[in-house]
Amino acid sequence: MKIKTGDTVIVTSGQYKGKTGKVLDTMPKKNKVVVEGVNILTKHVKPRGPQSPGGIVKEEGPIDISNVMFYDEKSKKGSRVGYKIEDGKKVRIAKASGEEIK
Repeated sequence: MKIKTGDTVIVTSGQYKGKTGKVLDTMPKKNKVVVEGVNILTKHVKPRGPQSPGGIVKEEGPIDISNVMFYDEKSKKGSRVGYKIEDGKKVRIAKASGEEIK
């Protein structure tokens, strides 16, 4: 998976097309990511004692990795992610600008 937790991505298709957000979680075996502010789901949570009252909770749901693209801050658009060997280490680069991804 070329997208990592903490990356900023742009949604390329679906209801949230064009929206950018930070990746909160990745699910490599399912090829899905959870993006901040995208695919908001409403869950009805049952009370579990005095500490967790329950109720209706909104949270982000996973979307398919093929529907997101790394967002390059320098070029202000979506970019593919590539790899390059620098000083014997494999680093990720944004193909649009050629910059290293931190």
